Amino acid sequence: MSMTTLDPRTALIVIDLQRGIVGRELAPHPAREVIDRSVELVDRFRGHDLPIAFVTVEGRPPGRTDLGGGGPLDMSAGWSELIDEFRPTADDLVVTKYARSAFAGTGLADDLHERGVSQVVVVGIATGAGVESTARDAHEAGFHVTLPVDAMTDSDGARHQHSTSAVFPQIAETGSTAELLELLDATRR
Repeated sequence: MSMTTLDPRTALIVIDLQRGIVGRELAPHPAREVIDRSVELVDRFRGHDLPIAFVTVEGRPPGRTDLGGGGPLDMSAGWSELIDEFRPTADDLVVTKYARSAFAGTGLADDLHERGVSQVVVVGIATGAGVESTARDAHEAGFHVTLPVDAMTDSDGARHQHSTSAVFPQIAETGSTAELLELLDATRR
C-alpha cells in the first residue's frame, strides 16, 4: 500500500453516500467514519480547486444473477438523495448511475477528460460493488487510480478485504485518507 503522487488534475469521486445506503450495517468501517473521511477529502479537494463528482445509484443492470434482482431498485422517497453532509456546488459533477460503476453509461469519463483530469480518487460504499466497479472502469479508461481504503466500506467485511487486498493493488495505488491528504497538500504547495 503506497501512494506515490497525485497528478495536477486529480478528481475525487464519491460513490453512493446517499440516504438509502448509509444506514445499512457495514464492515469493516462504520458509515460515519467513511462519511467523515469523505467530507474531509471533499473539503480539501475544494480547497485546492480540484474536481469532485458525487455519484448516486437509482437502478441496476437488468441481467439475471444468482442472487436475483436486476432492473429497478425498491426505493423509498429520498432513498437516492445525497446525505446532508454533501452539498454539491455548480462546479461539481453530479452523476446518477443505473449500474455498479459510475462510468457505465453516465458520460463521467468524458466529463472528467474534458476537465483535464488524468487521475481519480474513489471513495464511498460499497467497496466490492460501486467503488470497485468504478475503480476498475477508471483504470480501463486510462485514469491513474488512487484508493484510500479507510474511506470506503461494504455490507460484507470479507468482500471489502478481498477488494482491498486482491483487486485494488492490480489497478490502483492504495493507502489511507491521512496519507492521501498529506500527499495532496504536499503536491499543491
